[in-house]
Amino acid sequence: MRTVGLAVFIISMLLLPFSAPAQLNKQKPEDVQDVGIEEHLGEKIPLELKFATSEGDSVTLASLMKGDKPVLLNPVYYECPMLCSMVIEAVYSGVSDLKWTPGDEYNIITFSIDPEEDSELAASTKDSMITKLGRESARKGWYFLSGKEEAIKKLTEAIGFKYRKVEEKDQFAHSAAIMFLSPDGTITRYLYGIEFDEFSLRNALYEAADGEVGSAVDRVLLYCYQYDPDSNSYVAVAWRIMQLGGFATALILGIFIGLLWLKEKNSKNDKNIKITNGSS
Repeated sequence: MRTVGLAVFIISMLLLPFSAPAQLNKQKPEDVQDVGIEEHLGEKIPLELKFATSEGDSVTLASLMKGDKPVLLNPVYYECPMLCSMVIEAVYSGVSDLKWTPGDEYNIITFSIDPEEDSELAASTKDSMITKLGRESARKGWYFLSGKEEAIKKLTEAIGFKYRKVEEKDQFAHSAAIMFLSPDGTITRYLYGIEFDEFSLRNALYEAADGEVGSAVDRVLLYCYQYDPDSNSYVAVAWRIMQLGGFATALILGIFIGLLWLKEKNSKNDKNIKITNGSS
């Protein structure tokens, strides 16, 4: 049992750095209460909702669902000081690695969650992204929308994208995530974070094109409502990621302890059998 005791001690030492933050972070900061993602896989978005394109035209979501093309849905707000720009950049990076082009094999719908943002902001963001992408044909398949509060709320509720306006900062607390839709508007997959590799995007688009409903593996949500390098705004998120690492370490060591315990138990059983046979 000495080996098992040593392993237990090692686990205790490894988990010490995570125990204190876990106690401190049982509750989300007030500004991010009720912020996150509630997956609605297999449900359809309301295609009758109307938004404004970057050209200022009023369109329904249904009119942007063309043919048999899957859709990458990207909720943001264009004047977000940090996370939204990182998510859009992550989408751009993943899209640039794909051989497929928006408008040809699939479409992208980026829409603002801020009803005060207009088509001019949408157009500016679109021009920046398309210019960087270097594929002018993508203009016909990567939409940048703005909308009224009612339409925004209905769409974000449909996809389970929960956000909150932080009035004193005039910013929004929200998560980093994108969604994938089948050609008929069914939600098929969620991807989280600020990096979307070509493999994940391609598989998600394949699934969406076939109407195959998947499930998210990563649920690491990043919260954003201000960007101040000196304010420790993202400390809680860093601790949550570290806690996940601590949990994985504990799980691996737990399996290791179990194997050691079984080995010692079998060893003792073998000794008892030998003693019994020797005495007989």
